[in-house]
Amino acid sequence: MVTVLLALAANAGIGVLKLVAGLISGSGALLSEAVHSVGDSATELLLLTALRRSDRPADRVHPFGYGKERYFWSLLAAVAILTSGAAFSIFEGFHTILSAPGPSDLLWINYPVLAIAFVLEGASFRQAVKQARNEAREGRRSVRSYLRDPDDPTVKSVFLEDSVALIGLAFAAAGVGLHQLTGSGLWDGLASLAIGALLVLAAYLLAQTCKALLIGKQADLRLLQAVSARLEEQPEIEDIVDLMTMMIGTNKILLCVRADFVDTFSARDLEAACVRIDADLSEEFKDLDEIFIQPVPRSDPSMRRRVVRRYGRVLADEQP
Repeated sequence: MVTVLLALAANAGIGVLKLVAGLISGSGALLSEAVHSVGDSATELLLLTALRRSDRPADRVHPFGYGKERYFWSLLAAVAILTSGAAFSIFEGFHTILSAPGPSDLLWINYPVLAIAFVLEGASFRQAVKQARNEAREGRRSVRSYLRDPDDPTVKSVFLEDSVALIGLAFAAAGVGLHQLTGSGLWDGLASLAIGALLVLAAYLLAQTCKALLIGKQADLRLLQAVSARLEEQPEIEDIVDLMTMMIGTNKILLCVRADFVDTFSARDLEAACVRIDADLSEEFKDLDEIFIQPVPRSDPSMRRRVVRRYGRVLADEQP
C-alpha cells in the first residue's frame, strides 16, 4: 500500500509539471511524459482497487476468496499503460517528426521539470526496490527471480512503471537537449517514440505476469518439493500419486494431494491422518490456504495416464 501510494503521489505531481512545461515549450517528449505520468497515476488507482478488493474474505459465492481480483485489476493496469501512455507517446512522436518544429527559446523550461521528476521518481523507485527485496527475502528468492515470477503483480507494476519512468526521463532530456542543440524537432519526436516503445514493453511484461496468474499458475517449485518431502515422511502415506497447486491470491495457495495410503490402516485412521496432515502442513507452510487430500491407488491406470499427460512422468514409485 505504501509503495503504491508513494508512486501515485509522485506521478500526480510530476504529471502536472510535465504538462505545463510541454505546453509552454512545445516539446513533444514532455507532453508524452505528461501523458505517461497520467497513465501511471491511473494505473496506481487500479492497483489500489486491487489491494482493497482482493483482501475481502471468502463467502459462499467465492469460497476460495477474492485473491485473484489483484491479478484482474493489475491486468487492467497493464492495459491502461498500453492504451494511454504508449499510444499517445507514439502518436505524439510521429506528429512531432512530421510537423518538424524549429528552434524554440523556451526549451530550457523543461530541464528543471525533468530534474524534479527524476528526484521524485527516484524516491518512488527506491521504495519499489525495497518492497521487492522484502518480498523476495520472505520467499527466499533473489530479487530478479521474484520480479520475473511474482505472486503479487502490484509490486512488479510499480517497479516496472518507475523503471520505465526513469529511463523515459533520460530519453526526454536527450530529445530536448538535441532539439535545442540542433534546432530540429526530429530528436524530440524520436524521444517520444522511444518512450512509447518502453511503455509497450512494460505493458507486455506486466500483462504476461497477470495472464499466467489468472489462468491458474502453480506455486513455486521449491515449495512443491518441500511439501512433497513432508508428505512422504507421513507413516500413513505409501506414495504421492499426484500433487497440484494453484495460486489463488497473494500468499494464498490451493493444494490438492492424491496419495496412496498404507492398506492396513482403517478408514478412521485415514480420516484422522488427513486431519493431522492438513493441520501440520498449514502450520509449516503459511501460504497454503486450502488443502485437499484424496486417497487413490498408485496402480490405477487412468490416474497414472492423467499424471503423465500433465508432467510427462509418474510421480509415484514404479510398481515392482
